[in-house]
Amino acid sequence: MSIEIAKKHLEKLGLGDRVMEFEVSSATVELAAQAVGVEGARIAKTLSFYLGESCLLVLAAGDARVDNKKFKARFAQKARMLAPEDALRMTGHAVGGVCPFGVPEDVEVYTDVSLKRFDTVYPAAGNDRSAVRLSCEELYTAAGSRGWVDVCKDWDRPE
Repeated sequence: MSIEIAKKHLEKLGLGDRVMEFEVSSATVELAAQAVGVEGARIAKTLSFYLGESCLLVLAAGDARVDNKKFKARFAQKARMLAPEDALRMTGHAVGGVCPFGVPEDVEVYTDVSLKRFDTVYPAAGNDRSAVRLSCEELYTAAGSRGWVDVCKDWDRPE
């Protein structure tokens, strides 16, 4: 059901034809990268956190990790990830398929600068067997992002 919500949202923006559905799981960065055929960093993961009675989503590169100090400085609270049952209830998408498409209006979405280094990224599209190919700007717009943030670490280190 949630993939249908995400698809409908993307179709309204003329992006629905880019949704990919897989026979295999894409529930983690590693699995999604294998399913899509790209490096894990290009998977745009949707991180979900509590924000009062609602929640906050941060879109970040697959190789980025939340920096608790930066997160607290930006959002004035500790980064506390949603429990799986709360993710489904608050975003409409289950863990492994959480995405910013078709979420309730009270859900705040932000995009981390870790994604800016890529022309194309691949967020989930509503379930744990999907992805959608988008440019960073298309992702930002389609997600209804409220702004670019710098709340992640480890993505900018040379290998």
